[in-house]
Amino acid sequence: MDVFQSAKLPQVTLNTIAISLYRLVFGFPVPILFALLLNEIRVLWFKRTIQTVTYFPHFLSWVVFSGIVFNLLGPLGIVNLVLTNLGFAPVNFLTMPEYFRSILVVTGIAKEFGWGAIIYMAALSGIDPQQYEAAKIDGAGKLRQIWHVTLPGIRSVIALMLVLSLGGILDAGFDQVFMMYNGAVMGVADIIDTYVYRLGLEEAQYEMATVFGLLKGIIGFTLIVTANAIIRRMGEKSLW
Repeated sequence: MDVFQSAKLPQVTLNTIAISLYRLVFGFPVPILFALLLNEIRVLWFKRTIQTVTYFPHFLSWVVFSGIVFNLLGPLGIVNLVLTNLGFAPVNFLTMPEYFRSILVVTGIAKEFGWGAIIYMAALSGIDPQQYEAAKIDGAGKLRQIWHVTLPGIRSVIALMLVLSLGGILDAGFDQVFMMYNGAVMGVADIIDTYVYRLGLEEAQYEMATVFGLLKGIIGFTLIVTANAIIRRMGEKSLW
């Protein structure tokens, strides 16, 4: 049996949840921290340059971006070239299961964190500057201003983005995984979307693919409603 047909649904579900949780835990704070750092830059041309460079990867398709990843981490990639020149044996990172999930998470963050920071930058621009002046008069340093003024000022936006992120907990990134996985890492990389793709298009089991897709949508909707209710009970601004 082909290795692409050997994945079982429980393992596929576990992979999906694991990758999505890694993305949420490690990826969700990055745009927030990046927006906070950008907000402190006062040299306008430098700030705009950084924004442009970090926004740009979002507009690349995963076909292109995965090619960049292969050129970095593949057997003949830049990383292995450096390792070889330093006297180490080359490592094919993309065929090693122990590295693959980390590569998915890190490359996903690298591609989207600049774009994700846009909404937080917009929220930061809405904070009243007089609050910072009052904090300075009270003797607050830069870190205390961020903790007591900046973060409370964007707390409702963070809560909304968290609700939306929880709703997509079963969306582990089909485009990225489909372009980067291979038989060697199938055990840790196969997710619900790729499993449904094979069921529907390769095996023509349209009814099963529809069922799994529908269940995924129902679970996502339930998570959004639940998270929204929790956020509303906490007194934050909710989706509805």
